[in-house]
Parts: sequence; C-alpha cells; structure tokens
Amino acid sequence: MSGSQLGRVVVGMSGGVDSAVAALRLLEAGHDVHGLYMSNWDDEDSYCTSAQDYQDARATARELGIVLHRVSFEPEYRRQVFAPFLDEYHRGRTPNPDVLCNREIKFGVCQVYARRLGAEWFATGHYARLAPGSAGPELLRGCDAGKDQSYFLCGVARAQFTRVLFPLGELTKEQVRARARSAGLPVFDKPDSTGICFIGERPFREFLAQYLPENPGPIETVDGRTLGTHRGLPFYTLGQRSGLEIGGVSGECGEPWYVARKDPDRNALIVVAAHDRSAVSATAARTAAVNWLVEPPAATFSATVKLRYRQPDQRALISCLADGGARLQFESPQWAVTPGQTAAFYLDDRCLGGGVIEESL
Repeated sequence: MSGSQLGRVVVGMSGGVDSAVAALRLLEAGHDVHGLYMSNWDDEDSYCTSAQDYQDARATARELGIVLHRVSFEPEYRRQVFAPFLDEYHRGRTPNPDVLCNREIKFGVCQVYARRLGAEWFATGHYARLAPGSAGPELLRGCDAGKDQSYFLCGVARAQFTRVLFPLGELTKEQVRARARSAGLPVFDKPDSTGICFIGERPFREFLAQYLPENPGPIETVDGRTLGTHRGLPFYTLGQRSGLEIGGVSGECGEPWYVARKDPDRNALIVVAAHDRSAVSATAARTAAVNWLVEPPAATFSATVKLRYRQPDQRALISCLADGGARLQFESPQWAVTPGQTAAFYLDDRCLGGGVIEESL
C-alpha cells in the first residue's frame, strides 16, 4: 500500500480480527477509513451471530476512531446467493456459496454501496493479493498458504478488482493476530468464523431440511447391492464418509463407505468401500463458462487446478470450449470431482480464473 493510493476507503467489517486489522493498516497508511457492516442473514436462532458480530465491529471501530456504517443486503443475498444455492442442492449438486457470495454480494452490491458512501477504494480482510497487469489487476494467492482465499475470489469479475485493496495479502494469520493484540483491538483473539457465508456454522443437514423435502431412496454399491436408505440426494455430497448410517454391512471387512455418485433417475445413492475408491476417480472434468481474470489463454494450456478449497493444486491440461467453459484433463485421477463446486486455475501464484464444475468424465 503506497501513499499514492490515499483516499477514502470503505472496509467491509465482519466483526472479526481480519477486517479489523485491514482497517487498522489502512489507517496507518493514511487513508480516510470508514467501516461497513453487512447483516445479510437475520434469522433469530442460536446459530446466528450477527448481533454479536455487529457489536464487535462497533467496538473495533470505536477503538480505531472510524465511522461504522451498517446495511442489510438480506433480500439480495436470499435472491442472488441463497436461492441458487438451494436450487443446486435440489438438482443433487453441491454448490460453493462463498464463491457466489463474493461475486454477488461483497464485490457486487456491497462494493456499489461503498461508492455511494464516497469510497475511492473498497477493502476486505481477504488473504489475497492484487498486482498490476497489462490489461488490469491480477489476482494472486495470499502469502499465508494456509489462509489463502484467492480460490473464493476466482468468480469475481476482473473489473471489480480495479479499486480494491487487500491489506492482509502479505501477512500471515499469526502476524494479523499479533498486530491486533499490540494495537489493543478487542477482537484480537476472536475465533475465525466458519460455515456458510453470512449464515455461519450449524448442523447442515438439519438446516437444509428446512428448505428441501426428504426423498428417501436406496443406498447401493456399484454392483447394485442395496445397503440401506438415504434421506434424499441433496443431503449428500461426493466423497462423503460420515452420516451414511450403513456401518457394519457384512462382507466388506469393516471398511468405511464413501459416496461415489448419485443416480437421480432412480433416486439412488451409489457408494464404494475404501479399497474401491480409485475405481470411480475422474480423469477429466468439464466446467461451465469460465470467469477469466487474465486475457483468455491459448485454446489449450497447462496449469494447476484447485477443485475444492483445501485441496492441494492438481496439474491439468485445460482446453477452452466453444461455449465458454473448459475441459480439464488431469495429470493423475481425481477422487470426488463434484458438480456444483468451483474449479480455480493457477499459474504459480497467479489465479487465472475459475468455473463451476458441470460434470466429471
């Protein structure tokens, strides 16, 4: 962050330590900093922490001496994130709401609102970096490999990054907490938030059941043996091990079972024992239209792919398709390539973009 960037910055403040230190660093750089707290899920239940999070954001803003604005984008969130999220589950797919939330809410309606507050810059506490490129800003991984959040940002339109700052991109989580502690910020030891973006962590199957009806069907092996009954295909994801309730089935040496695929035509959930997992691994996948964060590469190129947030990068040959999507040919077979999840593409630290997985091949 250089002095040439001075001007009003609106920081998306969640009430956590990351956005608090982001605001602190911008203040130290000489910016006119305003905070903006979003309350996008206001259901009153024991899992909703928005009331406490807002109080934590207020306490931080008071300590920093900055203005804190509050806004609700709940209608937009339910329409642009939660409704597509439910639709994907209804189709038997497994969406990533954090990718959609960043695109539609944080770097969508929230960024627009920040400009109405006079912001020249919009900042968040994401662990990611931006670097100037020949055709606009380029998205880079955060320096803390364990906290890097570029994966969740791969769906944001490149133009949205033009007036964005990521003050934590070159810091580690330990450095962020240490800086918050030394500055006397009240959230220095607050645990990281987990769970669905703005909804939080809660018993997921029970939460989903409030919106999707159960539709029981058979749990089967690849060769057609019935092992039990599932509650409904939307309640399971590929690669899932826990919650199948088919332990102790004879003839399988006590090995755990894993969800291998779904058969929506027969409403069947197909599982494999641990020793058979390689039999249902994918050698390739196809994505929907790619959101490119660089000039679209050559028709076919080599890169690494992240198929889910915590997965190490996988080498792949990527071919651009006529419909705007991409075909991924993996260097080694991949387990549980899940339709609905996002595949993000990388060259070293640079995120090239990403697209939603449509099918494994």
